[in-house]
Amino acid sequence: MDIAAMIADIRRHPDFHKAGMLLCHNGVVRGHARDGRKVKGLRVAVDHVRLDRILAGQRKRPGIIDIRVAIAEDRDLAVGEDVMILVVAGDIRENVIAVLTDTLNQIKTTVTEKTEYFV
Repeated sequence: MDIAAMIADIRRHPDFHKAGMLLCHNGVVRGHARDGRKVKGLRVAVDHVRLDRILAGQRKRPGIIDIRVAIAEDRDLAVGEDVMILVVAGDIRENVIAVLTDTLNQIKTTVTEKTEYFV
């Protein structure tokens, strides 16, 4: 996963001249679960059919130029490692922030399934 390469790909989009904002999310493995237990790592599974459907729908939203996502899947990740990078390019911040938030929430709730490993 290379956030700089993802941004470079988006910059080559033929409509990038319409962009006024690039917004990135870089999720990493936390050292503690939401319930406070100490985490030593995790593994993520991805439903690619749902992911493709979500991305296609979000790309059609007003002002959105492109969306790129990379998810570290089907391997054990240690604390501090990148889990997911999401990049959204669009015209104005209201559109871009809304789409990043929506896309991220949909991916986290319907696309990915994580298994945390505890100390």
